[in-house]
Amino acid sequence: MTNDRPWLPYALILPSVAFLALLFVVPLVQTVWLALSENGAPSLANIRTMAGDINFARSVQNTFLLALAVIPVQIAIALAMGTLVSKIGAGRETILWIWTIPLGISDLAAGMVWLAILQNTGYLNSLLFGLGLIERQTAWLTYQTPIALFIGIAIAEIWRGTAIVMVIIVAGLNQVPKEFREAAEVFGAGPWTRFWRITLPLIRPALQSALILRTVLAFEVFAVVYALGGRNFPVLVGEAYTWQNQNQNYGVAAAYAVLIMVISLAATLVYLKVVKVDPERLP
Repeated sequence: MTNDRPWLPYALILPSVAFLALLFVVPLVQTVWLALSENGAPSLANIRTMAGDINFARSVQNTFLLALAVIPVQIAIALAMGTLVSKIGAGRETILWIWTIPLGISDLAAGMVWLAILQNTGYLNSLLFGLGLIERQTAWLTYQTPIALFIGIAIAEIWRGTAIVMVIIVAGLNQVPKEFREAAEVFGAGPWTRFWRITLPLIRPALQSALILRTVLAFEVFAVVYALGGRNFPVLVGEAYTWQNQNQNYGVAAAYAVLIMVISLAATLVYLKVVKVDPERLP
């Protein structure tokens, strides 16, 4: 059918290509040019200003530390949750629905939920005081308690973002043939051996996708951090927001955006190399 009209496939994908060009490629090019120019001429002034920002080093450090602390925990929890769900018969859909509730909550709303728990007059202090474990209100989210602030933000991010990882992992687990596990059981393989030798290799495509998506989102974290820590815990997106809205310097804000994009692309390339997927296993 397409032999008579070789242009038809190109015509069919033209709307999607035009959509991506207008809403992705054009803004991307504009952002990169804004970051690498000054007064309409190529310049590295915005990059130098960004690198000299007093919060630049801290924002890079905090963003990476948060990603390193959150992503492995989320992957481990998602694998455990997905494995449990795969073994459940009745009520499986209900459990999945409950576990994916955080997906329906915005980042800022999730931050406000945990702010209500962790602030001075929050539920955590009320509980600890009621149990007699503390004598007065404890500040968890101030610049004087950086470790507690980091842990609080990490817990909030784990609670908010684990659901999307679990959904991807569950989709991957559903693609694992039952015959493989049954054959391993016949030959005497234990649960850990079946998971490590059969399940984990077969869900590499899902695991790779989950790692890439969650890492990109981790480097874009902002609303939860802003709700809980504000300027006490600077991150890259937060600095971009500050330079654009408070300092009214769109060039430096664009430089932060380009840096986040470069880091995300680098992390994606690392995952594509490290978590290798056989083409035959791709859906």
